[in-house]
Amino acid sequence: MAYYNTNSQSPPPLQHPPHPSAIGPAGPVDFSAWGLDNATAAFGMQLGHSAVAAGQEYVQKNLGGFIPISMLKHHFNVSNSYVLNKIRLLLFPWRHRPWSRRVLRLENGQSEWAPPREDINSPDLYIPLMALVTYVLLAALHSGLNARFHPEILGITASKALAVVLLDFLFVKSGCYLLNIPGGLSSQVLDVLAYDGYKFVGVIVTLIASLLGFGRTLYLLVFLYTFLSTAFFLLRSLRSMVLPDASATAAAVNPSQRSRRITFLFLVAVSQIIYMGVLVRV
Repeated sequence: MAYYNTNSQSPPPLQHPPHPSAIGPAGPVDFSAWGLDNATAAFGMQLGHSAVAAGQEYVQKNLGGFIPISMLKHHFNVSNSYVLNKIRLLLFPWRHRPWSRRVLRLENGQSEWAPPREDINSPDLYIPLMALVTYVLLAALHSGLNARFHPEILGITASKALAVVLLDFLFVKSGCYLLNIPGGLSSQVLDVLAYDGYKFVGVIVTLIASLLGFGRTLYLLVFLYTFLSTAFFLLRSLRSMVLPDASATAAAVNPSQRSRRITFLFLVAVSQIIYMGVLVRV
């Protein structure tokens, strides 16, 4: 706190009122503790809002024709209880029932998939996105604890994670194309991206086991368990897309097609050990 000499003829400096943008819902926010004056902080906040608005407009213009924004909102329509239950399902999928997704009947007679907050079996993009960010930060922490951290590690780790997701995505989509597996283009793209991103939950658990210093044997056991849980989850979740019910598709699947699709489904599940093995090497 500053003190002023009452005998001095010079008056104390005037205190400017805080900028309206620097006032939060609970009262004024003191940005001086962070080395910023309120005017500068308010300008930065306004600039951030403008950047977010510009980004939303860019996504709407450039991705709106390929992936409708309504579908993106659908995959981010989650709740706290859904996130907790979904993470528990990803780590302990063994006794979960049922695996089929819920269908909502609309007033106009049409139907659509229930959003994630209403159906735990519905794929979402919130958990994969947050898990990817957490993975990058954990990889940086792991490098720092081993005296190997440098700023470029963030970009390198993020690039590796995105490359793994892209490779897995191309493998699944190529298999669906070659096996004539039906599905709407936009919705199936987002669903596959969501399923590809769920592997980061198991990778994060493995990295935490490494950071806690459980030893190599326990670390390998944790990695093996998370791989098996991820593979089992994908087997059961992707089955409805790879082997849809006869009532859900116009063309029946003959025994030869069914055998090839089952083989493809197992290849997708088993391949996770390669992707997860690459990701845990940080």
